Amino acid sequence: MKKFQNVTIKGTKDGLTLHLDDSCSFVELKEELDRKLSESSQSREDRLISVHVQVGNRYLTAEQEEEVKDLVRQKKNLVVDSISSNVMTKDEAEKIKKENEIVPVARIVRSGQILQVPGDLLLVGDVNPGGTVIAGGNIYIMGALKGIAHAGFNGDKEAIVTASIMKPSQIRISDCITRAPDHYQEDEKREMECAYINDLDQITVDRLQVLMHIRPNITRLEGGF
Repeated sequence: MKKFQNVTIKGTKDGLTLHLDDSCSFVELKEELDRKLSESSQSREDRLISVHVQVGNRYLTAEQEEEVKDLVRQKKNLVVDSISSNVMTKDEAEKIKKENEIVPVARIVRSGQILQVPGDLLLVGDVNPGGTVIAGGNIYIMGALKGIAHAGFNGDKEAIVTASIMKPSQIRISDCITRAPDHYQEDEKREMECAYINDLDQITVDRLQVLMHIRPNITRLEGGF
C-alpha cells in the first residue's frame, strides 16, 4: 500500500511550490518537510530558489509560520516567498468585512470636519467647502461635493467617487490627486457624475452612466441604495 504523502513538492517556472497536508499533526508535517527538502536541495543547483507554501485548510500561527520559514531557510538555496492558507482568524475576517461593506451616513460634513470609513461610504448629504470624506473603497454622495473626497485611501486605484453635484475642491483616489473641474457654470443643469482613474493613471470626471463600462464589477452599488 502506497504511503500517503503529507508534503508534495512541485517545480514551477518561478521556483518551488510546497503543498502541505492539513490533516496531519504539525510535528509530522515538519519532519516530512525537512526530509523532503533535504533530498530536493541535494539535486538542485546553487542559485537561490523561491518557495511558495500552500497549507490548505490548516491555520498557522505566526510562530508556526516562522518555524516553516526557518526550516526552509536551513537549505542554503531556498527562501520562502509566500505562505497561503484557506483559513483566517476572526479578526482578519472582520477586517475584510469592514473593508468591503457600505457605511451609510446621513449628515452634512461641514468645514473642518473629517468623515472616514474603512470600506465604501454612502453619504446622504453635502460635503461643504473645507469638509473631507475619506474611504478605503468607493465614495457615493447623494448631495453636493464641494470639499475634499479621498477614495481608495489604502491604495485601491479601482475606487471611484460619485456625487449628485460634483464641485470638489479636491478629489483623491489612491495616490492620484486632481483639483476642482473648471467646466461648471452656476446656472447649468447638472447630473450625477463620477470620478475614476483612467488608463493614463489620471483622475477623470465623467457622467455616472460610464461606470457600467469602466467598472463593470461594481455590483455593490446596486445593493447599497
